[in-house]
Amino acid sequence: MSDKKHLVIIGGGFAGLNLAKRIDKNKWTVTLIDRHNYHSFPPLFYQVASAGLESSSVAFPFRRELSSRRYGCCEFRMGEVRKIDAFRKTVETQHETIRYDSLVIATGTTNNFFGIPDLEKHVYTLKSAPQAIRCRNEVLDRLERAVQSRDPDVRRRLLTFLIVGGGPTGVEIAGALGEIKRYVIPREYPGIDRDEMKVILVEGSDKLLRTMSDYASRHALTYLKQLLVDVRLEKTMKSYDNDIVTFTDGDTIDTSTVIWTAGVTGESIMTEGTDVKPGPGNRWVVDEYNRVEGLPDVYAIGDGCIHTDERYPRGCPQLAQVAIQQGRTLAENLNSDTFTRKFSYRDKGSMATVGRNRAVVDLGKRHIGGWMAWMAWMVVHLLSLLGMRNRTVVFINWMWNYFTFSSGLRLIMRPSRYPLRSYWGEKKSNPS
Repeated sequence: MSDKKHLVIIGGGFAGLNLAKRIDKNKWTVTLIDRHNYHSFPPLFYQVASAGLESSSVAFPFRRELSSRRYGCCEFRMGEVRKIDAFRKTVETQHETIRYDSLVIATGTTNNFFGIPDLEKHVYTLKSAPQAIRCRNEVLDRLERAVQSRDPDVRRRLLTFLIVGGGPTGVEIAGALGEIKRYVIPREYPGIDRDEMKVILVEGSDKLLRTMSDYASRHALTYLKQLLVDVRLEKTMKSYDNDIVTFTDGDTIDTSTVIWTAGVTGESIMTEGTDVKPGPGNRWVVDEYNRVEGLPDVYAIGDGCIHTDERYPRGCPQLAQVAIQQGRTLAENLNSDTFTRKFSYRDKGSMATVGRNRAVVDLGKRHIGGWMAWMAWMVVHLLSLLGMRNRTVVFINWMWNYFTFSSGLRLIMRPSRYPLRSYWGEKKSNPS
Protein backbone atom coordinates (compact mmCIF):
# COMPACT_ATOMS: atom_id res chain seq x y z
CA MET A 1 0.00 0.00 0.00
CA SER A 2 1.18 3.50 -0.80
CA ASP A 3 0.86 6.56 1.40
CA LYS A 4 0.49 8.72 -1.68
CA LYS A 5 -2.81 10.40 -2.43
CA HIS A 6 -4.53 9.79 -5.75
CA LEU A 7 -5.07 12.80 -8.00
CA VAL A 8 -7.39 12.37 -10.99
CA ILE A 9 -7.27 14.96 -13.77
CA ILE A 10 -10.09 15.07 -16.29
CA GLY A 11 -8.84 16.58 -19.53
CA GLY A 12 -5.40 16.66 -21.14
CA GLY A 13 -5.40 20.18 -22.53
CA PHE A 14 -3.04 23.00 -21.58
CA ALA A 15 -4.33 23.12 -18.00
CA GLY A 16 -4.35 19.39 -17.30
CA LEU A 17 -0.91 18.68 -18.77
CA ASN A 18 0.77 21.56 -16.96
CA LEU A 19 -0.69 20.36 -13.67
CA ALA A 20 0.38 16.76 -14.32
CA LYS A 21 3.89 17.91 -15.21
CA ARG A 22 4.44 19.90 -12.02
CA ILE A 23 2.65 17.85 -9.38
CA ASP A 24 4.98 16.22 -6.82
CA LYS A 25 5.06 12.50 -7.67
CA ASN A 26 6.48 11.72 -4.23
CA LYS A 27 3.18 12.86 -2.71
CA TRP A 28 0.69 12.04 -5.45
CA THR A 29 -0.14 9.27 -7.86
CA VAL A 30 -1.71 10.86 -10.93
CA THR A 31 -4.27 9.54 -13.39
CA LEU A 32 -5.08 11.62 -16.47
CA ILE A 33 -8.37 10.90 -18.26
CA ASP A 34 -9.19 12.16 -21.76
CA ARG A 35 -11.66 11.11 -24.44
CA HIS A 36 -8.82 11.07 -27.00
CA ASN A 37 -5.45 9.38 -26.79
CA TYR A 38 -3.69 12.56 -27.89
CA HIS A 39 -3.21 16.18 -26.87
CA SER A 40 -4.16 18.62 -29.60
CA PHE A 41 -3.33 22.25 -30.26
CA PRO A 42 -6.58 24.19 -30.85
CA PRO A 43 -4.99 27.46 -32.06
CA LEU A 44 -3.96 25.68 -35.28
CA PHE A 45 -7.20 23.82 -35.99
CA TYR A 46 -8.10 26.49 -38.52
CA GLN A 47 -5.00 25.54 -40.56
CA VAL A 48 -6.13 21.91 -40.60
CA ALA A 49 -9.59 23.05 -41.73
CA SER A 50 -8.11 25.14 -44.55
CA ALA A 51 -5.73 22.36 -45.71
CA GLY A 52 -2.61 24.17 -44.51
CA LEU A 53 -1.53 21.46 -42.05
CA GLU A 54 -2.28 17.82 -41.41
CA SER A 55 -4.00 16.96 -38.15
CA SER A 56 -1.03 14.82 -37.06
CA SER A 57 1.10 17.97 -37.00
CA VAL A 58 -1.04 19.59 -34.29
CA ALA A 59 -1.57 16.49 -32.12
CA PHE A 60 0.73 14.47 -29.88
CA PRO A 61 0.11 11.08 -28.17
CA PHE A 62 -0.55 11.31 -24.44
CA ARG A 63 1.35 8.12 -23.70
CA ARG A 64 4.50 9.38 -25.38
CA GLU A 65 4.27 12.72 -23.60
CA LEU A 66 3.52 11.18 -20.20
CA SER A 67 6.35 8.68 -20.53
CA SER A 68 8.91 11.47 -20.36
CA ARG A 69 10.84 12.07 -17.15
CA ARG A 70 9.03 15.35 -16.49
CA TYR A 71 5.77 13.55 -15.72
CA GLY A 72 7.14 10.74 -13.55
CA CYS A 73 4.70 7.86 -13.22
CA CYS A 74 1.60 9.62 -14.48
CA GLU A 75 -1.00 7.10 -15.68
CA PHE A 76 -3.28 7.69 -18.68
CA ARG A 77 -6.83 6.40 -19.18
CA MET A 78 -8.73 6.96 -22.42
CA GLY A 79 -12.43 7.48 -21.80
CA GLU A 80 -15.20 10.01 -21.63
CA VAL A 81 -16.19 10.93 -18.09
CA ARG A 82 -19.91 10.40 -17.72
CA LYS A 83 -20.42 10.94 -14.00
CA ILE A 84 -18.70 12.33 -10.93
CA ASP A 85 -19.86 10.97 -7.59
CA ALA A 86 -18.75 13.59 -5.05
CA PHE A 87 -19.96 11.52 -2.07
CA ARG A 88 -18.11 8.30 -2.96
CA LYS A 89 -15.24 10.24 -4.59
CA THR A 90 -15.38 8.33 -7.85
CA VAL A 91 -15.21 9.21 -11.54
CA GLU A 92 -17.10 7.01 -13.99
CA THR A 93 -16.24 6.61 -17.68
CA GLN A 94 -17.85 4.27 -20.21
CA HIS A 95 -15.12 1.77 -19.39
CA GLU A 96 -14.39 1.93 -15.65
CA THR A 97 -14.86 3.63 -12.30
CA ILE A 98 -11.86 5.37 -10.74
CA ARG A 99 -11.55 6.51 -7.12
CA TYR A 100 -9.82 9.75 -6.21
CA ASP A 101 -8.59 11.68 -3.20
CA SER A 102 -8.55 14.93 -5.14
CA LEU A 103 -10.17 15.65 -8.48
CA VAL A 104 -9.30 18.31 -11.05
CA ILE A 105 -11.78 19.19 -13.79
CA ALA A 106 -9.92 20.52 -16.82
CA THR A 107 -12.36 19.56 -19.55
CA GLY A 108 -12.37 22.85 -21.43
CA THR A 109 -15.29 23.96 -23.56
CA THR A 110 -17.41 22.91 -26.48
CA ASN A 111 -19.50 24.77 -29.04
CA ASN A 112 -22.36 26.97 -27.88
CA PHE A 113 -25.23 27.22 -30.38
CA PHE A 114 -27.30 29.65 -28.31
CA GLY A 115 -30.45 27.58 -28.51
CA ILE A 116 -30.83 27.74 -32.30
CA PRO A 117 -32.77 24.54 -33.19
CA ASP A 118 -30.79 21.77 -34.94
CA LEU A 119 -27.90 24.11 -35.73
CA GLU A 120 -25.38 21.56 -34.48
CA LYS A 121 -26.48 19.14 -37.22
CA HIS A 122 -25.89 21.55 -40.10
CA VAL A 123 -22.82 23.69 -39.36
CA TYR A 124 -19.11 22.92 -39.32
CA THR A 125 -17.15 23.58 -36.14
CA LEU A 126 -13.49 23.81 -35.11
CA LYS A 127 -13.31 22.63 -31.49
CA SER A 128 -11.41 19.39 -32.18
CA ALA A 129 -9.07 17.84 -34.73
CA PRO A 130 -11.81 15.55 -36.18
CA GLN A 131 -14.08 18.57 -36.62
CA ALA A 132 -11.30 20.45 -38.42
CA ILE A 133 -10.68 17.47 -40.74
CA ARG A 134 -14.36 17.28 -41.54
CA CYS A 135 -14.43 21.00 -42.32
CA ARG A 136 -11.41 20.65 -44.64
CA ASN A 137 -13.03 17.78 -46.52
CA GLU A 138 -16.25 19.70 -47.04
CA VAL A 139 -14.55 22.93 -48.16
CA LEU A 140 -12.55 21.02 -50.78
CA ASP A 141 -15.61 19.03 -51.77
CA ARG A 142 -17.53 22.26 -52.46
CA LEU A 143 -14.77 23.48 -54.76
CA GLU A 144 -14.64 20.21 -56.69
CA ARG A 145 -18.41 20.12 -57.12
CA ALA A 146 -18.53 23.75 -58.19
CA VAL A 147 -16.04 23.04 -61.00
CA GLN A 148 -18.44 20.45 -62.43
CA SER A 149 -21.73 22.30 -61.90
CA ARG A 150 -23.26 24.41 -64.66
CA ASP A 151 -26.26 25.59 -62.63
CA PRO A 152 -25.51 29.19 -61.49
CA ASP A 153 -27.68 28.87 -58.37
CA VAL A 154 -25.94 25.66 -57.32
CA ARG A 155 -22.51 27.16 -57.99
CA ARG A 156 -23.36 30.26 -55.95
CA ARG A 157 -24.48 28.13 -53.01
CA LEU A 158 -21.42 25.87 -53.23
CA LEU A 159 -18.96 28.75 -53.47
CA THR A 160 -20.39 30.82 -50.62
CA PHE A 161 -18.56 30.16 -47.35
CA LEU A 162 -20.08 31.79 -44.29
CA ILE A 163 -18.11 32.11 -41.03
CA VAL A 164 -20.17 33.05 -37.98
CA GLY A 165 -18.21 34.71 -35.17
CA GLY A 166 -15.55 37.40 -35.34
CA GLY A 167 -13.26 36.15 -32.56
CA PRO A 168 -9.71 34.88 -33.19
CA THR A 169 -10.84 31.54 -34.66
CA GLY A 170 -13.38 33.16 -36.97
CA VAL A 171 -10.91 35.79 -38.17
CA GLU A 172 -8.19 33.18 -38.75
CA ILE A 173 -10.32 30.72 -40.73
CA ALA A 174 -11.81 33.60 -42.75
CA GLY A 175 -8.30 34.81 -43.58
CA ALA A 176 -7.22 31.28 -44.58
CA LEU A 177 -10.20 30.89 -46.91
CA GLY A 178 -9.50 34.38 -48.25
CA GLU A 179 -5.98 33.27 -49.17
CA ILE A 180 -7.43 30.26 -51.00
CA LYS A 181 -9.69 32.62 -52.93
CA ARG A 182 -6.91 35.06 -53.76
CA TYR A 183 -3.99 32.72 -54.47
CA VAL A 184 -5.19 29.13 -55.00
CA ILE A 185 -8.38 29.44 -57.03
CA PRO A 186 -6.79 31.21 -60.05
CA ARG A 187 -3.97 28.66 -60.21
CA GLU A 188 -5.55 25.32 -59.34
CA TYR A 189 -9.26 25.73 -60.17
CA PRO A 190 -9.41 27.21 -63.71
CA GLY A 191 -13.08 26.26 -63.90
CA ILE A 192 -13.93 28.77 -61.17
CA ASP A 193 -13.80 32.52 -61.50
CA ARG A 194 -12.19 33.94 -58.36
CA ASP A 195 -15.04 36.43 -57.97
CA GLU A 196 -17.52 33.55 -57.77
CA MET A 197 -16.10 32.41 -54.42
CA LYS A 198 -17.59 34.39 -51.55
CA VAL A 199 -16.03 34.33 -48.10
CA ILE A 200 -18.35 36.10 -45.66
CA LEU A 201 -17.59 36.73 -41.99
CA VAL A 202 -20.45 37.89 -39.78
CA GLU A 203 -20.11 39.15 -36.21
CA GLY A 204 -22.89 40.09 -33.81
CA SER A 205 -21.02 42.98 -32.17
CA ASP A 206 -19.70 46.18 -33.73
CA LYS A 207 -16.04 45.03 -33.94
CA LEU A 208 -13.86 42.04 -34.70
CA LEU A 209 -11.65 40.53 -31.98
CA ARG A 210 -13.72 42.25 -29.30
CA THR A 211 -11.53 40.87 -26.50
CA MET A 212 -8.50 42.59 -28.02
CA SER A 213 -7.63 46.25 -28.59
CA ASP A 214 -9.28 48.64 -31.04
CA TYR A 215 -5.97 48.66 -32.91
CA ALA A 216 -6.16 44.88 -33.40
CA SER A 217 -9.79 45.08 -34.44
CA ARG A 218 -9.21 47.78 -37.05
CA HIS A 219 -6.16 46.10 -38.55
CA ALA A 220 -7.84 42.69 -38.66
CA LEU A 221 -10.70 44.25 -40.61
CA THR A 222 -8.25 45.86 -43.04
CA TYR A 223 -6.32 42.62 -43.54
CA LEU A 224 -9.49 40.61 -44.20
CA LYS A 225 -10.63 43.10 -46.83
CA GLN A 226 -7.22 42.80 -48.52
CA LEU A 227 -7.88 39.04 -48.73
CA LEU A 228 -11.26 39.68 -50.39
CA VAL A 229 -13.31 38.66 -47.33
CA ASP A 230 -16.73 40.27 -46.95
CA VAL A 231 -17.01 41.33 -43.27
CA ARG A 232 -20.45 42.18 -41.90
CA LEU A 233 -20.68 43.50 -38.36
CA GLU A 234 -23.71 43.69 -36.06
CA LYS A 235 -25.29 40.69 -37.77
CA THR A 236 -26.87 38.09 -35.51
CA MET A 237 -27.83 34.71 -36.91
CA LYS A 238 -31.39 33.55 -36.29
CA SER A 239 -31.72 30.24 -38.12
CA TYR A 240 -30.21 27.97 -40.76
CA ASP A 241 -32.57 25.81 -42.76
CA ASN A 242 -32.50 24.37 -46.30
CA ASP A 243 -29.16 26.07 -47.01
CA ILE A 244 -30.57 29.48 -46.14
CA VAL A 245 -29.15 31.47 -43.24
CA THR A 246 -31.58 33.99 -41.76
CA PHE A 247 -30.46 36.91 -39.59
CA THR A 248 -32.44 38.81 -36.97
CA ASP A 249 -32.63 41.86 -39.25
CA GLY A 250 -34.36 39.79 -41.95
CA ASP A 251 -31.37 39.40 -44.29
CA THR A 252 -30.61 35.97 -45.73
CA ILE A 253 -27.59 34.23 -47.25
CA ASP A 254 -27.86 31.16 -49.46
CA THR A 255 -24.98 28.80 -48.65
CA SER A 256 -24.25 25.12 -48.10
CA THR A 257 -21.22 25.80 -45.88
CA VAL A 258 -21.53 27.53 -42.51
CA ILE A 259 -18.50 27.45 -40.21
CA TRP A 260 -19.55 28.19 -36.63
CA THR A 261 -17.07 29.91 -34.30
CA ALA A 262 -19.51 32.17 -32.46
CA GLY A 263 -19.39 30.88 -28.91
CA VAL A 264 -18.38 28.25 -26.39
CA THR A 265 -19.85 26.62 -23.32
CA GLY A 266 -18.40 24.30 -20.69
CA GLU A 267 -18.40 20.55 -21.22
CA SER A 268 -21.26 18.85 -19.38
CA ILE A 269 -20.57 16.18 -16.75
CA MET A 270 -23.28 14.54 -14.65
CA THR A 271 -22.74 14.84 -10.89
CA GLU A 272 -24.08 12.81 -7.96
CA GLY A 273 -23.81 13.19 -4.20
CA THR A 274 -23.97 16.99 -4.36
CA ASP A 275 -26.31 19.82 -5.24
CA VAL A 276 -23.47 21.94 -6.66
CA LYS A 277 -23.87 22.65 -10.35
CA PRO A 278 -21.81 24.61 -12.89
CA GLY A 279 -22.40 28.35 -13.09
CA PRO A 280 -22.87 30.70 -16.07
CA GLY A 281 -21.77 29.24 -19.38
CA ASN A 282 -21.81 25.76 -17.81
CA ARG A 283 -18.47 26.58 -16.16
CA TRP A 284 -17.48 25.65 -12.59
CA VAL A 285 -17.30 28.58 -10.18
CA VAL A 286 -13.98 28.52 -8.32
CA ASP A 287 -12.32 30.57 -5.57
CA GLU A 288 -8.88 32.19 -5.68
CA TYR A 289 -7.27 28.76 -5.27
CA ASN A 290 -9.29 27.14 -8.07
CA ARG A 291 -11.34 25.12 -5.59
CA VAL A 292 -14.86 24.41 -6.82
CA GLU A 293 -17.17 26.18 -4.41
CA GLY A 294 -19.19 23.66 -2.42
CA LEU A 295 -17.23 20.57 -3.51
CA PRO A 296 -14.42 19.47 -1.15
CA ASP A 297 -11.26 18.15 -2.82
CA VAL A 298 -12.54 19.13 -6.27
CA TYR A 299 -10.81 21.78 -8.37
CA ALA A 300 -11.42 23.28 -11.82
CA ILE A 301 -8.88 24.92 -14.11
CA GLY A 302 -8.82 26.15 -17.69
CA ASP A 303 -11.65 27.31 -19.89
CA GLY A 304 -14.21 25.24 -18.00
CA CYS A 305 -14.00 27.33 -14.82
CA ILE A 306 -14.90 30.88 -13.80
CA HIS A 307 -12.36 32.69 -11.63
CA THR A 308 -13.31 36.29 -10.88
CA ASP A 309 -11.33 39.14 -9.34
CA GLU A 310 -11.25 42.92 -9.47
CA ARG A 311 -9.68 42.97 -12.92
CA TYR A 312 -11.95 40.30 -14.36
CA PRO A 313 -15.37 40.56 -12.67
CA ARG A 314 -16.90 38.28 -15.33
CA GLY A 315 -14.10 35.74 -15.18
CA CYS A 316 -10.62 35.45 -16.66
CA PRO A 317 -10.40 35.27 -20.45
CA GLN A 318 -10.63 31.80 -21.95
CA LEU A 319 -7.06 31.67 -23.22
CA ALA A 320 -4.31 29.06 -23.18
CA GLN A 321 -2.15 31.25 -20.93
CA VAL A 322 -4.84 31.33 -18.25
CA ALA A 323 -5.11 27.53 -18.33
CA ILE A 324 -1.33 27.08 -18.16
CA GLN A 325 -0.93 29.47 -15.23
CA GLN A 326 -3.85 27.90 -13.34
CA GLY A 327 -2.34 24.44 -13.77
CA ARG A 328 1.03 25.58 -12.44
CA THR A 329 -0.45 27.47 -9.49
CA LEU A 330 -2.68 24.58 -8.46
CA ALA A 331 0.29 22.19 -8.62
CA GLU A 332 2.26 24.39 -6.21
CA ASN A 333 -0.63 24.52 -3.75
CA LEU A 334 -1.26 20.76 -3.89
CA ASN A 335 2.45 20.05 -3.48
CA SER A 336 2.73 22.24 -0.38
CA ASP A 337 -0.46 20.90 1.28
CA THR A 338 -1.26 24.48 2.24
CA PHE A 339 -3.23 26.75 -0.05
CA THR A 340 -1.26 29.95 0.33
CA ARG A 341 -0.65 31.04 -3.25
CA LYS A 342 -3.70 32.70 -4.76
CA PHE A 343 -4.16 32.54 -8.50
CA SER A 344 -3.68 35.85 -10.28
CA TYR A 345 -3.64 35.91 -14.04
CA ARG A 346 -0.58 37.53 -15.56
CA ASP A 347 -1.55 38.82 -18.98
CA LYS A 348 1.29 38.12 -21.41
CA GLY A 349 -0.60 39.52 -24.38
CA SER A 350 -2.98 38.34 -27.09
CA MET A 351 -2.48 37.67 -30.76
CA ALA A 352 -4.31 36.58 -33.88
CA THR A 353 -3.20 35.97 -37.44
CA VAL A 354 -5.17 36.81 -40.56
CA GLY A 355 -2.80 35.38 -43.16
CA ARG A 356 0.60 35.73 -44.74
CA ASN A 357 2.41 38.75 -43.25
CA ARG A 358 -0.82 39.78 -41.54
CA ALA A 359 -1.31 39.46 -37.79
CA VAL A 360 -2.08 41.56 -34.73
CA VAL A 361 -0.47 41.41 -31.29
CA ASP A 362 -1.46 43.18 -28.07
CA LEU A 363 1.31 43.44 -25.45
CA GLY A 364 -0.12 45.57 -22.69
CA LYS A 365 -0.24 49.10 -24.06
CA ARG A 366 1.87 48.13 -27.07
CA HIS A 367 0.18 47.00 -30.27
CA ILE A 368 1.89 45.44 -33.26
CA GLY A 369 0.54 44.61 -36.69
CA GLY A 370 1.76 43.27 -40.02
CA TRP A 371 4.91 41.26 -40.66
CA MET A 372 6.45 41.70 -37.20
CA ALA A 373 3.26 40.52 -35.51
CA TRP A 374 3.03 37.59 -37.91
CA MET A 375 6.59 36.48 -37.10
CA ALA A 376 5.88 36.76 -33.36
CA TRP A 377 2.71 34.71 -33.81
CA MET A 378 4.62 31.96 -35.64
CA VAL A 379 7.39 31.75 -33.04
CA VAL A 380 4.97 31.57 -30.09
CA HIS A 381 2.84 28.87 -31.72
CA LEU A 382 5.82 26.80 -32.82
CA LEU A 383 7.25 26.77 -29.31
CA SER A 384 3.85 25.84 -27.86
CA LEU A 385 3.53 22.66 -29.92
CA LEU A 386 4.37 19.35 -28.26
CA GLY A 387 7.11 17.27 -29.86
CA MET A 388 10.16 18.33 -31.88
CA ARG A 389 8.85 16.41 -34.89
CA ASN A 390 5.63 18.43 -34.91
CA ARG A 391 7.53 21.70 -34.59
CA THR A 392 9.83 20.75 -37.46
CA VAL A 393 7.01 19.60 -39.74
CA VAL A 394 4.93 22.70 -39.07
CA PHE A 395 7.91 25.01 -39.63
CA ILE A 396 8.77 23.33 -42.94
CA ASN A 397 5.13 23.53 -44.06
CA TRP A 398 4.94 27.21 -43.21
CA MET A 399 8.15 28.01 -45.06
CA TRP A 400 7.06 25.98 -48.09
CA ASN A 401 3.68 27.72 -48.12
CA TYR A 402 5.29 31.12 -47.77
CA PHE A 403 7.55 30.79 -50.81
CA THR A 404 5.30 28.68 -53.07
CA PHE A 405 1.79 29.85 -52.10
CA SER A 406 0.81 26.17 -52.07
CA SER A 407 0.56 23.76 -49.16
CA GLY A 408 0.10 20.63 -51.28
CA LEU A 409 -2.30 19.22 -48.65
CA ARG A 410 -5.64 19.78 -50.34
CA LEU A 411 -6.69 16.14 -50.05
CA ILE A 412 -10.22 14.89 -49.42
CA MET A 413 -9.83 11.89 -47.11
CA ARG A 414 -12.96 10.45 -45.58
CA PRO A 415 -13.08 7.32 -43.40
CA SER A 416 -14.53 4.26 -45.07
CA ARG A 417 -18.10 3.38 -44.16
CA TYR A 418 -17.81 -0.37 -43.60
CA PRO A 419 -17.42 -2.72 -41.85
CA LEU A 420 -19.50 -1.67 -38.88
CA ARG A 421 -17.53 -1.94 -35.66
CA SER A 422 -18.33 -2.11 -31.99
CA TYR A 423 -15.98 -0.56 -29.45
CA TRP A 424 -15.48 -1.60 -25.81
CA GLY A 425 -18.62 -3.73 -25.79
CA GLU A 426 -20.88 -0.94 -26.98
CA LYS A 427 -23.74 -1.51 -29.40
CA LYS A 428 -22.71 -1.51 -33.04
CA SER A 429 -23.48 1.68 -34.87
CA ASN A 430 -22.82 3.13 -38.28
CA PRO A 431 -20.09 5.78 -37.98
CA SER A 432 -21.12 9.20 -39.23
